[in-house]
Amino acid sequence: MSENGDENSNKELIDNKRCGWVGLDPLYIKYHDEEWGKEVTDDHKIFEFVVLESAQAGLSWITILKRREGYKNAFKGFNPEKVAKMTEKDVECLLQDSGIIRHREDRSYNY
Repeated sequence: MSENGDENSNKELIDNKRCGWVGLDPLYIKYHDEEWGKEVTDDHKIFEFVVLESAQAGLSWITILKRREGYKNAFKGFNPEKVAKMTEKDVECLLQDSGIIRHREDRSYNY
């Protein structure tokens, strides 16, 4: 066994067919079992993961998964063509949407 316990992690993965990072949260289990590590070729699904991964910066993945439905609603069903047509008014609405993680950028500075 290695010093960091990798042998136990590998045994757990083999025994349970699920990675140790999943834990017991049903949402995480569903994500792991049905999506994680699977090839994605659908453009809308790829766009969904780009949106969700972007939102994750500095946060745990489970935090984002718990708000996935909110992101789906906010980003037009993860339809990139519809999102591309969003206006400043739409962005202002997103900043008020408690279903997603949001942060108002300070635009008062100059480069």
